Amino acid sequence: MSTLAFRRTRRDDLPRLQAWLRRPHVARYWAHDTSDAAVERDFAGSFLGTEPSEDFVVSADGVPVGFVQRCRIHDYADEERELIELVDVPAGALTIDYFVGEPDRVGQGLGTHLIREFVALCWRDHPRAPAIVVPVAAGNVASWRALRSAGFGWVATGYLTPDNPVDDGRHHVYRLDRPSGPA
Repeated sequence: MSTLAFRRTRRDDLPRLQAWLRRPHVARYWAHDTSDAAVERDFAGSFLGTEPSEDFVVSADGVPVGFVQRCRIHDYADEERELIELVDVPAGALTIDYFVGEPDRVGQGLGTHLIREFVALCWRDHPRAPAIVVPVAAGNVASWRALRSAGFGWVATGYLTPDNPVDDGRHHVYRLDRPSGPA
C-alpha cells in the first residue's frame, strides 16, 4: 500500500482542486461550482484561517492523489442542523469529507487507506474529539463501503439535503468513536 502524506492546502493548490472537482467521478458526489471565484470562496478560508475547517491535499508516495477535509460539526451547526437532529453528535465530534481525485487510483483501496490514515491524524490533532460522524449519500456505495472497511459503523439512514440535486437526499450516517487506551 502507498505511503500517504497529508499537507494543509495552500493557494497554489486551488487549480488542482478545481481540476479534480471537474472530473466526472468526483463531480458526481461533489456537485460543486468549479468557477475560479467559487473554488476560492469555498476552499481558501481553510488556509486563510477565516473558516474553522481544515483542508488537506493527500499524496501517495509523493504524488498528489486526493483531498480530505475535517471540521468540528458544531462549528457549522446551522449547516449541519439536519445531521444533528438525525443522530447523536457529541460536543467536539468531527466530520470528514474526502475524494480520490486521480481516476486511475479509484477502486484500488486508496479511499479506505486514506480514511484510516486520516482518522489517526484526526485523533492526534484533536485529542478531545470523542467521535467522527460522516454522512454519505446512499448512492455513493464506494464511499460508505470505504468507511465501513476503515472501521466506521452505520448509525442511521435518513434524509439530509443532498449535495447533488440528482440525489434523493437519502444518506447513510457512519460513526467511529475514539479508541480507548494508548494509541
